Amino acid sequence: MGLFGLFSSSGNEAAGGKPGVFAALEVGAAKTVCFIVKTEATLTGTRPRVIGVSHQSSAGMRAGAVVDIDAAAGVIRTAVDNAERMAKQAVSSVSLVTTAGAPASTRVTVEAPVPGRQVSERDRNRVLAAGLQRCAEPGRAMLHAIPVSWRVDENRGVKDPRGMAGRTLAVDLHVISAAADPVRNLMNAVAQCRLEVSEVIAAPYAAGLSVLAEDEALLGATVIDMGADTTSVAVFADGVPVHVDVLPVGGAHVTRDIARGLTTPVHAAERIKSLYGSVLDSPDDDRAMIEAPPVSSDPDAGMNQHPRALLNAIIRPRAEEIFELVRDRLDAAGMSAVSGRTLVLTGGASQLPGLTELAGRILTRQARLGRPHLLAGLGDAMKGPGFAASTGVVARLGKAVPDILSGPPRFVSEQTPRRVARPAGERGPAAIWRWFAESF
Repeated sequence: MGLFGLFSSSGNEAAGGKPGVFAALEVGAAKTVCFIVKTEATLTGTRPRVIGVSHQSSAGMRAGAVVDIDAAAGVIRTAVDNAERMAKQAVSSVSLVTTAGAPASTRVTVEAPVPGRQVSERDRNRVLAAGLQRCAEPGRAMLHAIPVSWRVDENRGVKDPRGMAGRTLAVDLHVISAAADPVRNLMNAVAQCRLEVSEVIAAPYAAGLSVLAEDEALLGATVIDMGADTTSVAVFADGVPVHVDVLPVGGAHVTRDIARGLTTPVHAAERIKSLYGSVLDSPDDDRAMIEAPPVSSDPDAGMNQHPRALLNAIIRPRAEEIFELVRDRLDAAGMSAVSGRTLVLTGGASQLPGLTELAGRILTRQARLGRPHLLAGLGDAMKGPGFAASTGVVARLGKAVPDILSGPPRFVSEQTPRRVARPAGERGPAAIWRWFAESF
């Protein structure tokens, strides 16, 4: 398929709107979530309603990557089966949201002349195709391609250039891609469950759609989605995502730090973190004692006692490290100027007391905890920050998202040339048009 077949003039098909039943599947290191959604046509547009939900503890996953495909497929099958049972509706395909392959951003600006002096659909597609070709890196899978802004001659900030008069057309294109093999492995795990993957959505992008208000995304905001093994970042400006990044550190690293520092099993460290953990100091931390079971399997071994100040002293350096890494990565990407003053923390690992205050201080922004927007049919148990990415896929169904790629990811093989090959025997105007498209 040529690059012209990768996108349509209307953007993302799911958001545009045929009523139907869709399934969203999030496969993370800690949990696997499945939502089944029915979209209904209303006077104000497509309205999604959650009719089936399920979440299971993940297996066979580490840092967003599959390490045991059979174990991962087993959990996926259970999650989807349970959601289908609740919805009383079977599904054959899923929208997959993940951090597999560490999604990252590439931004390019493409400019080309307008032959007819009025921008046509073909002119638009030609410029977009050239941008996708420039971003096609071997060994990567292209997940999203988002036009950030258009320019016709010197007219900047154009939303849709079609029909405008001008001599040159330019686009600032944001492409989100991921390492191909981890994405393929996860798709293979889904395929073992006899399900097709209709699209793969980068988790930080989905989380931003779920937790940001419209004005926040318009004025500039940074979303930090804190998972078990990864922390992902999305920057929104002018209503669209302009940057994503994934860091290989998350809440599970904090848990293992606690397990080592208190010499206690990992499952006990997770419980202690949830019940007593904080990054804020309080006056009685030195006197308040926490019981931690020993690592030893000796049944006669007693509980160890530690002051809560020790627990907080273990948690705080790791939390500071995560936010300092985020700050440095944003600075290196040149995103500090466009990311605005709003910082939203979300994800299952974002709920420790004092974490939003610490993030706001290190990144010098106004920070808040982000919870998913209200969705019809969504139960109270699924309204926490831990389900932001999953609900973002659902929220995306009812929005006119600017993503020009539709369908499964586009894999760029090591042998694929950067230009689109001309079909054998192609002559005449079609050959001339293809040459012209590839030349700019």
